[in-house]
Order: sequence, then C-alpha cells, then structure tokens
Amino acid sequence: MTTGTHVGSLLFSSFLSSPNKRSLCTVEVQVSPFASSFKLHQRPEITVGEHLAHHARDAFGPHPFAAELSKGQVASLLPEYFAMSQAFPYLQAGSQKDLIFDAINRNRGLPRDIELTSVVANFICWDETGGHGRVLQGGNAALPDILDTENFHSKLLRKDASRLLGQAIKPNYGTATRRYLRALYHGLSSRDPIVRCAYMVAFELHAAEMIQSLWTTIVGIFDARSDDLEYFRIHVGGEDPAEKYHGEMTSRLISELVPVDCVNRFSEEFDRAYQLNLEWCRNLVRTQSLDENDQAEVDHRGRCHCGSVKFYVRAPEEISAVKCNCSICQMSGFLHLLVPDDKLAIECGEELLTTYQFNTNIARHTFCRVCGVKPFYRPRSNPSGFSVNVRCLDRTTIKGIRMVEFDGENWEREISSMQEDLEDALKPQLLSEAERRAQ
Repeated sequence: MTTGTHVGSLLFSSFLSSPNKRSLCTVEVQVSPFASSFKLHQRPEITVGEHLAHHARDAFGPHPFAAELSKGQVASLLPEYFAMSQAFPYLQAGSQKDLIFDAINRNRGLPRDIELTSVVANFICWDETGGHGRVLQGGNAALPDILDTENFHSKLLRKDASRLLGQAIKPNYGTATRRYLRALYHGLSSRDPIVRCAYMVAFELHAAEMIQSLWTTIVGIFDARSDDLEYFRIHVGGEDPAEKYHGEMTSRLISELVPVDCVNRFSEEFDRAYQLNLEWCRNLVRTQSLDENDQAEVDHRGRCHCGSVKFYVRAPEEISAVKCNCSICQMSGFLHLLVPDDKLAIECGEELLTTYQFNTNIARHTFCRVCGVKPFYRPRSNPSGFSVNVRCLDRTTIKGIRMVEFDGENWEREISSMQEDLEDALKPQLLSEAERRAQ
C-alpha cells in the first residue's frame, strides 16, 4: 500500500476539451495528505503522459534499474522480469473479463469507460504478442503468421537475456513477482474506471522508464551492442519507439475517464500504481533483505476472515509479537507485529477497509467492512507504520513467535518506561563513543 506524503495544491494538466486536442489547460484542486503533488506547468507542446512521466521522476527519483548493479544481480532479476513479460499481456487482456460479464448478467450495454479501457488493453496485448509488428511489416497478408509465437515480446527478451547470460533462462515467478502481478491485475480490473485508468497509465509510463534503465545498465555491464538487444530496441530504441505511443494512448484515457472533481483521487491512484511497479523492481535488485537485527526477511501472506482484504508483510521468519491488554486489543484478540510503512503491501480489498478512531484519535483502526476483522492498522505507538495482526497471517511462512507483553491499560507509563529502558541500554554505547572521540 502506498501513501504519499506531499501536501498542498495540485496542478494537473489534462485534455479537457477534445481527445485529439494537443493543447493543455491547468486545473487547480486541493490535495489530501495522501496524494503526491504534481507540479506540472502549462506547456502546450508537452502531452499529459510526458507531464506525468516528469512528475514520477521528480516524486520517486531514479529508477532502481539505473543503479550500479552487478552481473549477479542482473542474472537474478532477468528470469523474474521474463516471467512478468510473459504474463502481462494475458493479464492485461483478461483484466476486463469481469466487467464484461457484469454487463452480460445485467443484460445491458457496455458503458463507455469499459469500451475505452478494453480497447486499450486489447491493443497492448496484440502488440506485446507480436501482432501489430507483423501487420506493420507485411500488411493483412501477414496475419496468418501471428501463429509464430517466437515474435512475442517476451520471447525476444528471453533470446536477448539467454545470449547475454550464456544459457537459456526460464521464467521465475518468485514471491515478489507473484505478489506484484496479483496486485497489478487487481488494479487493471477494478470496477472503478479512475483506478483502471491510473493503473494502465502508470504501468506504461513506468515501463518506458524501466526498460530504458535496464537497457542502459545491461549494455554497460555486459559490454554489449545496444542495437543487438531486440527486445529493448523495439520498445524504447530507434527513431519511433513503441513505448512512447503506449504512454500517449493510455494517457489519453485521462481526459475521457477522469472528471475535473476527481483529479485529486486520480493522482493518489496514479502514485499508488506507479509505486507498485517501482517496488517490484526494487525487490528484484535486492539480493537479500535483512531487518535491523540482520535476520533474513520473508513475505508473509495475510487476509481478513472472509478473504476480501488480502495483503503481504515483509518480516523475519521468527516473529516478535506484542500482546497488549488495552480494551480494544483484549476485545478483538489482536496480536501485534510492528513494521515500517514500506513493509506492508495490500494485494486486494483496500476499498473495503473502514476506519475507526477513539480517545486521542491518533491510531487509525482499519476493519474489513464485510467480516469486521482488523488485519492491520496504524497504531498510536507507530503512526507512520503498521501493526499487523499475527493471527491473520498464513502460518506456513512463520517459523516461530516470541511473545512480548505490553501494558496497554497504562499506555503512557508503559511507553515512558520503554523509552527509559532504551536510554539505559544505549548509555554504555554512547559513553564509549564519547570517550573514543575525546582521545
């Protein structure tokens, strides 16, 4: 789950008059605390997609694949990247399935928002599976040749990667990739057209940045000729790269699907979707994730009772859980696993969470509206992070649980005591450091 931290006004550029009109106008709306602020300037020669791409670079910094990677890291991430490339066209094309069946079951025509996202999804699948390129090269006469699946873009990637690594690669659907693809499909198939639009736009704009960054990194590491890597060349290379048009195509959905009074919500969803793509890439370049005590971390899967809300939390296999005796914890049976904000990701059901606050109104207790279970929340002791209910986690990834008691009935006294204990524990270390500096 992604929550932006920028607060202020939003300057958002959109095609508000005609989908074919290239000039942009600027609308100012108020941003909530959870939306990043786009700082987009009114420049008629710049498209909405280019504006959003600039915003993403400013908001999220350099792409993880642009970092200094080793051959080992690239060799490890390429099979996962290949898996994503293999699965994505089918997820994209199939993402509108439930929306179509909803129209069938209701015996009604398709709303325009479904027509728009479906035609974009279908074309992107057609392009990724080589159909568009075939027709461009040979016209309609080339249509029977689409059965040659070696022209699928994922197959071109496999060919490039296998040549670079000196051995054939297979797709690897690791934990991070499976989690990412499920969350991506959830966004692309949302019944909310603004969410669908945000995920389509974010994926394509991120793809251009991702492919370009990985291409540059691979060429440098393997001392390869850039033009010899066909997968990368057809996406972002040459004079007329495909990703440019994918970005423009999806970005034009904004003027069709996002009303002016929903710009703020679109910006939140776009940031959330873009962060989802980035976090997957970050996970691929991490050789091993360790917590502050140098314990290897794993992805624990969790859900509410009915399964409407599903999530992942990254934490050690040996969990340190906190048992609190405050009124709400006793009544709900909540067993706490405290984690930073970036360790938890929602797979599905975020729209079904409802919030309850009381007393100081610092803690934000989030419950599933369907079954009433609280799988995680923002606690008073860690408002910038999460407390996850250990009882909601799949036990197959948990090797052990160490229990710590917390006197929540006397919250202020207990927190004060914990801080004093921490200071006492740090005093010898601080004194030693001060003595070393004095020498």
